[in-house]
Amino acid sequence: MSRYIFVTGGVVSSLGKGVSAASLGALLQSRGYSVHVRKFDPYLNVDPGTMSPLQHGEVYVTDDGFETDLDLGYYERFLGIKLSKNDSVSGGRIYWDVLNAERRGDYLGATVQMIPHVTNKIKDYIAVPTNTDFVICEIGGTVGDIEGKVFLESIRQFANEVGRRNVMFAHLTLAPYLEQSGELKTKPTQMSVRRLLENGIQADVLFVRSPRMLTPDERAKIGMFCNLPAKNVVTSMDVDNIYKIPLVYDEQDVFNIMAAHFGLPEASGDMSKIKKIEQYLMADLPVCTIGIVGKYFDVADAYKSLNEALFHASIQNNVRLKIKKIDAEKFNPEDCADVDGILVPGGFGARGVEGKIAAAKYARENNIPYMGICLGMQVAVIDFMRNVVGDNTANSTEFAKNCTPVIDIMHDCATENMGGTLRLGAYPCVIKPGTLAEKVYGANRISERHRHRYEVNIEYRDALEKNGMVISGMSPDGKLPEMIEIPTHKFFIAGQFHPEFQSNPFSGHPLFNSFIAAAKAE
Repeated sequence: MSRYIFVTGGVVSSLGKGVSAASLGALLQSRGYSVHVRKFDPYLNVDPGTMSPLQHGEVYVTDDGFETDLDLGYYERFLGIKLSKNDSVSGGRIYWDVLNAERRGDYLGATVQMIPHVTNKIKDYIAVPTNTDFVICEIGGTVGDIEGKVFLESIRQFANEVGRRNVMFAHLTLAPYLEQSGELKTKPTQMSVRRLLENGIQADVLFVRSPRMLTPDERAKIGMFCNLPAKNVVTSMDVDNIYKIPLVYDEQDVFNIMAAHFGLPEASGDMSKIKKIEQYLMADLPVCTIGIVGKYFDVADAYKSLNEALFHASIQNNVRLKIKKIDAEKFNPEDCADVDGILVPGGFGARGVEGKIAAAKYARENNIPYMGICLGMQVAVIDFMRNVVGDNTANSTEFAKNCTPVIDIMHDCATENMGGTLRLGAYPCVIKPGTLAEKVYGANRISERHRHRYEVNIEYRDALEKNGMVISGMSPDGKLPEMIEIPTHKFFIAGQFHPEFQSNPFSGHPLFNSFIAAAKAE
């Protein structure tokens, strides 16, 4: 039977529950335990797929084609695990399931209520088998949020049903530092734990977000008022990089706190992989500047996985990454004068697309390393058709109806796991021998995750290839171009997929690693 750790948060949002959940998993893995992680979000959207990146941040996609909260990216990157549609559950999805069950008559005419019907459905998702030693469940939102109460009630019930010693409650809080008085205030933490107790949950361990380490007196005070030992009060200290957090927790014996609760033997772990990242962060390295030509820069998490993948590749190449944000709506070639590489990421809608096309053109004409992701591949094809092949009407039917449809919806290529009209999740790609793509991946068949509606129109393959653009990756049925490149260019490659979803800090991703290698050679 798996043991469970529930991670909740109080005081304010964005304290880092996702990173903390992943860090607990990393500590357990370092001692040889297997781990699975799940995210429960109380909001009423059925999933994050339709949520604006300007409000919610990026939409992360799993191998099985489920659109999820970005925290699943933290879990997969930190822990090297593959998650699925069972691991990102929203309040909207819970209510959708319950109401559909009621319409089908599954409840046999019973009055459908929050307890037991909604709470039972939440517990069903918690208990989906994983065949791992531990399941870590992050509960989104903040204790006290009205939509989150039913989730807290569900984990309270679950702990009673599986046995209290098989469940640990980890709670994140805030201890703000007041500059004027020079004091670290513990009252918000006390009040947050009290709100948790009102829901019938006693925290077993507290992670207190603080600008500095808590003193022994502060830990003792918090422990006394929050009804737990001082040793179970952990400083979740502000750090300059999230990959240091597992080390911060390890230095405070967090694994031993978990071991004592679950009756495990105390053990030291192998944290060498994470320590290598710390050493990288401390090193004096040359700078590599990457210009990202995008349109979602108002929210830091809108390009979360992309930024992480570039950082991972910088580790592999021993360079210090500098990201230059270039607004696609206001693109000027002068914006790229000081960059070592240009990356055009995915996106939806016509806003800023001409700037992205201009960025691909600038990189192509000036022999600057270029990497295109999803829409970044499509704009590279549009530029090539317009400015090399010579068809000025070339465009995507997403942006123009009366055009040469070099990018279009390929209706005859719809597959079972297309969400609505989106192609979602992992798909195979067959790589053409002798290409840059083959050199990058070291393989002739790969699998990458997709999230898009429009495709490069295979009808224009001859026009592209006769003029020097190679379609170097195809779907196995030969209908959908998956990768393009320009062999005469120093480094010009793009994919219809999102490789950032499969990057990790310990090995990076082949495409990003090769892109940064080409850029640092500038």
